[in-house]
Amino acid sequence: MPPKKGGDGIKPPPIIGRFGTSLKIGIVGLPNVGKSTFFNVLTNSQASAENFPFCTIDPNESRVPVPDERFDFLCQYHKPASKIPAFLNVVDIAGLVKGAHNGQGLGNAFLSHISACDGIFHLTRAFEDDDITHVEGSVDPIRDIEIIHEELQLKDEEMIGPIIDKLEKVAVRGGDKKLKPEYDIMCKVKSWVIDQKKPVRFYHDWNDKEIEVLNKHLFLTSKPMVYLVNLSEKDYIRKKNKWLIKIKEWVDKYDPGALVIPFSGALELKLQELSAEERQKYLEANMTQSALPKIIKAGFAALQLEYFFTAGPDEVRAWTI
Repeated sequence: MPPKKGGDGIKPPPIIGRFGTSLKIGIVGLPNVGKSTFFNVLTNSQASAENFPFCTIDPNESRVPVPDERFDFLCQYHKPASKIPAFLNVVDIAGLVKGAHNGQGLGNAFLSHISACDGIFHLTRAFEDDDITHVEGSVDPIRDIEIIHEELQLKDEEMIGPIIDKLEKVAVRGGDKKLKPEYDIMCKVKSWVIDQKKPVRFYHDWNDKEIEVLNKHLFLTSKPMVYLVNLSEKDYIRKKNKWLIKIKEWVDKYDPGALVIPFSGALELKLQELSAEERQKYLEANMTQSALPKIIKAGFAALQLEYFFTAGPDEVRAWTI
């Protein structure tokens, strides 16, 4: 959605990517940062969440209802026979490691899974736990974020070269005038991504013709990101962690406009094991709330999806557009 007038002056990114109502957002991060635990609590599923790298090899996929008080009100008012909310399609992707673009840690397969998604939940770990090993040997979410960004960037750079070579052969040396505009656009993409080392989505002035070309190739760095910071239960409840400010500063500098959402996988897991009444009491006692509704809504918005309602005694439905 376009920003309101009088905003912070950050120009919204252009809409790059597939169009449709069943877009997917992938959970991306290093191994053992809490991706599968997050996916489990988000979807109430039980995907493997073992403490070793690559426990998720084939991506798990699930649909998550988008929480909306308006939908709940319509259901309470009409008491329909059928209730169909909007859904967010979420994919749990195995952990990337440094060198993934060269195939390290089954990297090429995992990067192809990211390519099949339309947005990214970039999950990073900011909690200490001696029982959960970190693939890099220590907890440093800034380093981890930079590793993921670098791997996506390098994979795009790897893709761009052959595309330009093929277009140059046909459009320049072969004299195919129809493909010359696409060749020129890809040269601009190369300048931005390879020469200036910047993600596709950071350039906010792509025109319609350029976006058409970008949509043919679906570069990894064109995908919108929501940054999720996995905290310990204690840090989440007290709203304090030494990494949070540093992460926000990094995102503001290198991915301006992107959301940073703290959550606690440990807390969310505990909440799901409680009854509804016990859950409410626990949240009230600790003066906190689940971060999942905010995360789901942020993911839906990142995919540029919206919905409208139809309501009556037979059915209350949210139609995604």
